[in-house]
Amino acid sequence: MAFLRSYSNASSGMGVADDCKHIFLELQRKKTHRYVVFKIDEKRKEVIVEKIGGATESYDDFMASLPENDCRYAIYDFDFVTEENCQKSKIFFIAWSPSVSRIRAKMLYAASKDQFRRELDGVHYELQATDPSEMDLEILRERAH
Repeated sequence: MAFLRSYSNASSGMGVADDCKHIFLELQRKKTHRYVVFKIDEKRKEVIVEKIGGATESYDDFMASLPENDCRYAIYDFDFVTEENCQKSKIFFIAWSPSVSRIRAKMLYAASKDQFRRELDGVHYELQATDPSEMDLEILRERAH
């Protein structure tokens, strides 16, 4: 049984649903998704996929998919063109924790973030946001260049 890998987070007891990593790999390698929003299912005690954004969806679509008053994790595949006119892509991990969300939710997401983030091998940048202005498209653009 040594080959089985545990997806449990010791500090919070959170696991990671199998499809989270699979869908992340589809975004990373096949470019079939623009973004993925993840949420913690408190009853199942695991991180699950809540929404998948298609490859043609915009950053505004992504922002609209995040709840105004609850925490989420998200992955966003940011495409841009360099000064040398090269098409590039950078993957952002975003920990969304709005200031108006419940204290319990903020603590749960904060305690589980590092373990979940480590499961997503290939993320280039990480953002922590409590307000939409902290994850404006310009901020992603600045970080990616």
